[in-house]
Amino acid sequence: MGNLRNNLIKYILIALILLSCVIFVIKFAGPNLLIQYISYGIGDCKKIPILCMEPEEKIIRPEGRLENYLQELVPQKFPHMAILCPKGFTIVQELIKRPYYKKNKWLDKGGIIYLLRQEPGEFLKLYPDVKKQGVNNNYEFIERLSSANLNKVKNITDAFFVIMKSVFTPDIGSQKIVKMIKFQTYQFRGFINYNLSWPNNYFDCNIMDSRDNFYKVYIQDRGNRLDLNKVFAIISTIKPAG
Repeated sequence: MGNLRNNLIKYILIALILLSCVIFVIKFAGPNLLIQYISYGIGDCKKIPILCMEPEEKIIRPEGRLENYLQELVPQKFPHMAILCPKGFTIVQELIKRPYYKKNKWLDKGGIIYLLRQEPGEFLKLYPDVKKQGVNNNYEFIERLSSANLNKVKNITDAFFVIMKSVFTPDIGSQKIVKMIKFQTYQFRGFINYNLSWPNNYFDCNIMDSRDNFYKVYIQDRGNRLDLNKVFAIISTIKPAG
């Protein structure tokens, strides 16, 4: 118990020192030094290009009708959400993993679809002070995170969202060619970071429904079988469960 208590005190002291350093940087050194402070800590825009990228101004809407493609998808139900997914993908919700090919696992060399759901307002618990900046729900949190730009950091809230952006962005291949878009469908709105390149496509979909439920659908598409319209078809089938 003594060691645990000592370690806890040690981590609290380290956290207080780091916080003091950030406050000092903001108060006395200004935004430029704060940007350098973040760059040394997590990387600059050369190392992590997406830290200086923002979604396109226009809102993208799905094109075409994909009813035939929807018929090819397979129902997947998990404790927190249900969705239709393409055959040949390993589907993972948090620690629950379901290879599509169950009998012949050696055939399971397709892509991966990772799923996550968060309740309304869940992200505000990470940093309650964002409410003072007009961030009141999951959508506004993800919007601020997607638009975070290292070169535009002016205060501790900006710094928080840049750091969260680096943590929240999964592997999307070469970030230099990634595109970031805002989208809206009949049921959902959100943001997609995607990379269409050989030999794999990547789709990082951050989705909110009308009740502010958050869903992340991250797809590693090995062999380039999907395009943006097919991804829109997949995420259109999301339903909350549990």
